[in-house]
Amino acid sequence: MDLLALADFTLVARHGGFGKAARAARRPKATLSRRVAELEASLGLRLFERGARALKLTEEGRALFERTGLLLTEIDETAAEIASRGSRPRGRLRISAPLLFSQTAMGKLAAGFALKHPEVRLEVTAEDRAVDMIEEGYDLVIRVDPKPDASLVGRVFLHDRLVVVASPDLARPTSADPAPAVVRGAIGGAETWKVVTPSGRSGVAVEPMLGLSSLVMVRDAVRMGVGAARLPLSLASSDLAAGRLVHWGDVEGAGTALWALYPTRRLLSARVSAFLDHLKDAFPKGTPDELAAYVRN
Repeated sequence: MDLLALADFTLVARHGGFGKAARAARRPKATLSRRVAELEASLGLRLFERGARALKLTEEGRALFERTGLLLTEIDETAAEIASRGSRPRGRLRISAPLLFSQTAMGKLAAGFALKHPEVRLEVTAEDRAVDMIEEGYDLVIRVDPKPDASLVGRVFLHDRLVVVASPDLARPTSADPAPAVVRGAIGGAETWKVVTPSGRSGVAVEPMLGLSSLVMVRDAVRMGVGAARLPLSLASSDLAAGRLVHWGDVEGAGTALWALYPTRRLLSARVSAFLDHLKDAFPKGTPDELAAYVRN
């Protein structure tokens, strides 16, 4: 198999078209089209469905891209490291991170990394959706309690926990009468939140009064005294320290873990390794209180 033709196929598949690939690589579009056609002919397979306005991978093309894309990237990175006689981080690093973590901590993390590694061009996208790292070209993905994925490996670098908080002006219910509550998502019926306090386990009866799609919005509403809410400690820590919110207890059994995920252990790029080390330096213990202090400072 012609490895140069395979590399050109991977380039076109990654960019989603001959024109985009040609502009990105600064190569003639006709050359890329010819080399992909030659690869299809040598394999006896159609790798792309060519429409009038769109180019789409066939089932065989997708299988080839998924298996060869990472291998070619690793070959390029290895050759670059050997050529530079070192493993100094350089080049583009693309990261996808959850919206809340991005809003509270990622800006500070990214800036610190950029100052430490000026030859790396870091791009961070804040999103909660599940991304396809290979097809979308991400080098690293940060997710909260991700589902198992055989194609990815990674490590836990942080833990957080949910706490029940409220405005100091809102009295904690002492009877069966529920307290008003702010929730993320749709409003449901009355419920009881199980919490853990220094004096033991107890329940807080609540009646959701306001449903919001963002935890930052929930926090802001709780500050206004609308009701109690369950929030990550990292998001509520500044307000708890300043007395704008009071702590009603930790939500029982509601710890979360933040994972840094990447496609392979083999030939992990210097850029990804450097960012993983940066996370470890920022959160050496990975505890909820450490994250809260990082966000607060």
